[in-house]
Formats: sequence, structure tokens, C-alpha cells
Amino acid sequence: MSHVDNDRWAGSFALEANARWVFTIEALAEPFRSWLADLEKRHAAGQDAASALLEGTALIGAAARRARGEDARRLARYAERIAQAAGQAEAVAIAGDAELAALMLRHLDRSEATRCEDQFEVIADRERARFAAWYEFFPRSSGTLKDAEAELERAAAMGFDVVYLPPVHPIGHTDRKGKNNALVAGPGDPGSPWAIGSEAGGHTALHPELGTLEDFDRFVERARSLGLEVALDFAIQCSPDHPWVRAHPEWFYHRPDGTIKYAENPPKKYQDIYPLNFLCADPAPLWDEMQRILEFWIGHGVRAFRVDNPHTKPVKFWAWLIRAIQDAHPDVVFLSEAFTRPKMMQALAKAGFTQSYTYFTWRNTKSELTDYLTEITRPPVSDYFRGHLWPNTPDILHATLQTGGRAAFKLRLVLAATLSSLYGIYAGYELCENVPREAGSEEYANSEKYELRPRDWRAPGNLVDVITRVNRARRQNRALQLYTNLNFYGSDDPLVLFYGKLTPERDNAVFVAASLDPFAPRSSLVDVPIAELGLGEDEPYRMHEVLSDRWFEWRGPRGYVELRPETDLAQIFVFHR
Repeated sequence: MSHVDNDRWAGSFALEANARWVFTIEALAEPFRSWLADLEKRHAAGQDAASALLEGTALIGAAARRARGEDARRLARYAERIAQAAGQAEAVAIAGDAELAALMLRHLDRSEATRCEDQFEVIADRERARFAAWYEFFPRSSGTLKDAEAELERAAAMGFDVVYLPPVHPIGHTDRKGKNNALVAGPGDPGSPWAIGSEAGGHTALHPELGTLEDFDRFVERARSLGLEVALDFAIQCSPDHPWVRAHPEWFYHRPDGTIKYAENPPKKYQDIYPLNFLCADPAPLWDEMQRILEFWIGHGVRAFRVDNPHTKPVKFWAWLIRAIQDAHPDVVFLSEAFTRPKMMQALAKAGFTQSYTYFTWRNTKSELTDYLTEITRPPVSDYFRGHLWPNTPDILHATLQTGGRAAFKLRLVLAATLSSLYGIYAGYELCENVPREAGSEEYANSEKYELRPRDWRAPGNLVDVITRVNRARRQNRALQLYTNLNFYGSDDPLVLFYGKLTPERDNAVFVAASLDPFAPRSSLVDVPIAELGLGEDEPYRMHEVLSDRWFEWRGPRGYVELRPETDLAQIFVFHR
């Protein structure tokens, strides 16, 4: 530990491995340093220090008795030299030797130390837990897992790091939902992947139409060869046809008449899904089964799980499960899909979730974005919560994308990818799919949750090139790979957002100018933190705008930006001297 000011001290230690670390704090006096400071003051004032020197040699002698080997001999020699010094000045000089100070520190008397009774934990995650771009797609829309390997190649070519698959398990037949969430499925309707379980198996089975577990292993290996990893949806719920319904009816909620309850989120009803009761009469077997499921897929190469609706299960269950898994597999990442109250989202993060979905989708004004992103990227929230930004999901098509057209899709992409080091998109985003099921709804028309959606990924107006450029900028600029370095800066236009990220060493700096108006051009002067960049008041510098590959020369603390819907509502500037 080192001295900060007055009575405040600070300490640090390196977390050298992806693991759970435990530390505590011990405090003790350093009598030798206190004695030395007093000795030097006495000598400087011309006072007799003979008695003080005797006290010092006693301290050194005691340290010599605690030491062993060469250290003990060197300490004893220092005590002798001070005692035999020709005069007080020589003795004080010997006592102030830096080598003696180091020896005395190494052999402190710790018998009177005060030790904190608590032990504190800190988890050192692997880098992919902090920095990753996720791409979600339904492999069944491609056909089999073998067919879906082409989607891996697309995702890798666009610069994504993780491909996230919705549930790939067998789907139930009872009360199967039809197109657009119809209560009755038509012939050939595949049903919702979240209605897990049939006669073909449950959470450790693969849907027969996707292939075999050997096909899954080959899919994971193909992803790895492309620099991707596969994340699976961990959806803890069952269709009425799941094997557990017959084998373990005690794991479910029951009505007074004894029938099993299906899931509801009034006014929504999910007749094809049975939720599990994690506080049933004997929950231990159910909890153990959840651990077994995760271990099964970890055994098949999965190291990341997106957890569906974790806030509907006990927080203490997640604290137990995540710790059990990460004690054995510290590299496993858990992403919480909990669009719920802030306190619950934070409680889940504290329970062990590595990352969390956020309210980013519903934060669209300048003040909303500034306030919310500042909150989640700074302590105390950032000490335990990592926000994963998604402009869309299979469940969420926000009004901004419905009305803002291609320009809004590009804007929200850049915001998600640069405001946080973690972001993701759901397939179809690159095609600017923006048709809702009905007016006022955030549900997609012809939702892929209930039907197959083959697509033409080369359709005119696609954003593949833009996404590729954004992901390339993230990989080439370490400032965008950090989570807690976000700062917002001033702009003259209330609809222009300007923010930046700098590395701690100030060797990489990225700034983003974004217009929040998808319908009209905007221009603004923006405030550049030239002092943080080590620049003088009138010193010129260059900005490389990576989306258009244009260079600009700016001078001083203000820069000028022009943002247009027909070209770019957002610009990413990399700072160069």
C-alpha cells in the first residue's frame, strides 16, 4: 500500500489470470520509519540523539532476530555500524540508508497488525467478457446447422466476435404458436424455439431438423476456425411436451385444480410455455439439473450463454449457479437478458452475471443517452455491471427504427458499437427490416420467432459494408475496447451528440459525432478535450473519419461537423497529431 494523503492509503495487486481472486486488508505501524523521521528532525535541530540512536539499534536488532540467513546478518551489521559510528552525523547517515529501510520493511513485526475480518472478492474475466461484438441469428432459417455454417462466414466477414443462437432444442407440439404469435399453428409452422422440449428430448437435445450433436460440434469448430465463438440461449422453461413435465411435475407451478400453469406476463399469455418453480418443495434436484445442462454444453465447446429472463428466477439461484460454473470454468460468460427494474438488473450483475442487456434501445434523446450511459459506465455501477447494447432483438423493433429508415439504422449501430465495448445486433438489422406487426407495436411483422425467414443478404441498401467498417474501427482502436472510459463533450446543436473514448495512456483517442435527427441535416461546433490530448490552445491536429475514410484538419478546442441523413448521421473520428 502507498500513502495518498493524510490518513488515506491505497494498494493494488495484479490479477494475472482469469479467475476469482480473494483479498483482505491488513494495517500495521512501521516503527522504524517513525523512529527515523524523528531522528532526522532531532539531528537537523542540533539536539543530542544518543538515546534515540539506542532505540533505533534495538529496533534493528529485533528485526535481525526475526530475519534469517543473509538478511539477518546484514541487519545485525547495520546495528553494529550505527553503534560504532564516529559521530552522530555518521550514525544518522547510516540509519537513513535505503537498503536498511528495505530490510526493515521486509522484516516488519506483524504481531500487532490489524486485519480486516472480511474477505473481498474480485473476478478477473477474460478479454472477450469486456470487448465483443455479437451477432444473433436463427440457424433454422438457413436449414440445418451444416447449412448455417454460411452464416458463420458472413458474421466473421463483418467483423463479429460472437454468434448467438436462440434455443436449438426440440420444440413442443402442444399449443404451438403459429405465424405472428397466432394461438393456433398452421401446417408446417415450426413453433417458437423458446417452447423447449418434445418427444425428441429437452435442454440437452438438439432439434432433429438442425442435425446431430456431431453437427453441432462441427459448427462450433467451424466458428472457432473463423475467429468466432458460439453463444447459446439458456432459456429455463418448457413446452407442455418436455420430458420433465412427466418425470418431474413437482418442478412446475400448479393451479388449485392440479393442472400446470403456463407462462403469463399480463396481458401477454404464453400457452406453449411452462415456467419452472425454483422454490418448489425440494429445489435442489432442479438446481442441480440446471448446472448439468450448462456443463453439457460447455462440454460441447460453448463458453458464453445468453440467459433468458433471469429476473423471473431467484437471485440466490443465479449466485449459486454462476459461481459453481465459473469455479470450474472461469472463462464462461453469462449475459443477462433482464429488461426489468434497475435494482433487479443490478442485483443480477452483483450475483455474478458478466454482462447485461440495457435500456439503450429506449434511450434516444441527447439527455437520455448522456445520463444513462454515464451512469452505467462509471463507478459505482461499472464496478459490477457491464452494459451490452442492442439496437434490436427478435422481441424489440423500436419506433426509432420503424420511422427513421436506413439513416436511423446506421445511427443506432454506431451508437451501440462506440458507446459501449459490448454490443450486438439481431440478423435482419443489416437489411434495415423495420415493419412492425401493427401500429404501436415493437414486435416484428412475420417474426422469425414463429416462422422461417430466409433472406437475401445482398439486397440493395444493405448495411454490410457499414457494419464491417464499424467493427474494423473497434478492432483497430483500443479506446473502443474499454468500457469505463466514455466521456461526453459539448456541442452547439441540441440534437448533436459528441463523445469520446481515450486509453489511459492517451495513445489512442476516438470521438463520435452523432445527429439524433434522422430527417434533416445538422451541423455543429463540438468541444474537443485538447488538454487531455496534450495539445496547445492553437495547435493543429488531424481527425480520420473512418466510415467515409476522409481526413480533416482541426485546430484548437473546437471542431466542426456536418451530419446528413443521406450520407451519415454519425461519424467516427480517430485522433492523430
